[in-house]
Amino acid sequence: MVCANNHLKMVLNRQKKIRLSPFALRRFLREILRELKLENVDVAIAFVSDAEIASWNESYRRKKGPTDVLSFPALTQWRSEKPRRVPGRREKRVGRAEKFLGDIAISPETARRYAKEGGGTLQRELRVLMLHGVLHLMGYDHESDNGQMNRIEQKLRRRLGIA
Repeated sequence: MVCANNHLKMVLNRQKKIRLSPFALRRFLREILRELKLENVDVAIAFVSDAEIASWNESYRRKKGPTDVLSFPALTQWRSEKPRRVPGRREKRVGRAEKFLGDIAISPETARRYAKEGGGTLQRELRVLMLHGVLHLMGYDHESDNGQMNRIEQKLRRRLGIA
């Protein structure tokens, strides 16, 4: 889906086990990006099967079995506030609002299991995973940042109504 500002907010449903509303999920993705002041970026989210995400989890993270969300950032220095020079291009400046942020893969099957275990709904869990994935695309890493990502995520969950 291309938004009015000509930036892509793509939500693909590549799995068949769980019925999803791509329109509502795209709308929520736009809310996340607006809240993060990233309205002018391109992001793609694919909802995939447990089998597909398990394969990627093993390939990219060396972990067996399915996970709920995987993020594939397009830039490693996304949180930098200053525009940076693009190698190989003369004087062209590329800022954070002009780029493809990256791809996110989410397994609704695993999300449904986690939602059930936690006493929540699948819709809430999918939204939490979308936010979590976008934060990873921005360069946050809850495994190594002494709680910074978690604090930001909790604040944003409240602001987005998914606390």
